[in-house]
Amino acid sequence: MSVLEKVRPARPAPAATRERSVTDEHGRRVRIGELILRYLLLTAVLALTVGPFLWQLSTSLRGPTEDIYSSPPTFLPSHPTLHNYQRVADTIPVWDYALNSLKVATANVVTNCVGSALAGYALARLRYRGRRAATFAFVLAMLVPVEGIIIAQFTTMRELGLNNTLIGVVLPGSIGAMNVLLMRNAFRNLPYEIEEAAYVDGANVWQRFLRVALPSVKGTLAVVAIFAFMGAWDDFLWPLIVLSDPSRFTLTIGLNYLHGTFANDERLVAAGTVIAVAPLIALFACLQRYFFRGVGEGAVKG
Repeated sequence: MSVLEKVRPARPAPAATRERSVTDEHGRRVRIGELILRYLLLTAVLALTVGPFLWQLSTSLRGPTEDIYSSPPTFLPSHPTLHNYQRVADTIPVWDYALNSLKVATANVVTNCVGSALAGYALARLRYRGRRAATFAFVLAMLVPVEGIIIAQFTTMRELGLNNTLIGVVLPGSIGAMNVLLMRNAFRNLPYEIEEAAYVDGANVWQRFLRVALPSVKGTLAVVAIFAFMGAWDDFLWPLIVLSDPSRFTLTIGLNYLHGTFANDERLVAAGTVIAVAPLIALFACLQRYFFRGVGEGAVKG
């Protein structure tokens, strides 16, 4: 091989070869066929998850003369109207029910965030006898189905005089075992050197918790807040059991009155469903950047 051949730069790949592959977020090459397959799978998953909600939204905007069972189905209503939402408000006191659900969900978020953060920090950072047993107890609590303890919960609320109150709805779910374990894992992932430096500077346990550890797990707190809000907002069985006064009904119970005994108005039910789902979408839209960061915070170590 001559000297000119050694120093001659390599010829670039043909344009057709370069266009056959693209790179992903890690810089690895992905073939066009594999990329198309990924997008097809993502489209299928999107259709399965978002499709039913879009259909409900479309049904809620259809007028009484439109056929919602046409073949082939159409997602876009020909004459959109908000009359069905007005009919929901005329049929049931939907805004009063939504306010009750908001009270329950907000209280559930506050109690879960505060209680789970305190319990998770104690399980992850403090040294005391019985810490492993306490962690194992929270794991066992996740394995117990709600239906298995709901009678005991109802009896407890009755003995405390909290039946038919919103406090009775909030109290059993005020601190979730899964939320405690999420916060525990998030605190365990923090480097010990950070707290040791604060300890050397004279910070006590509460100061290390509030000023050092807690600001570092905001993402996991957002995850706990979303899970707590969704669990309280969507809960149907427990409020149905503990509440008997219609003025204290939550939204999930109140929407049940939109179902008729002998016939259902699908447009009315769809409008009520959209009203119930809208706050969850708004909450997730506000906390989504913290949510995806928090999933990684509490999922590395067990």
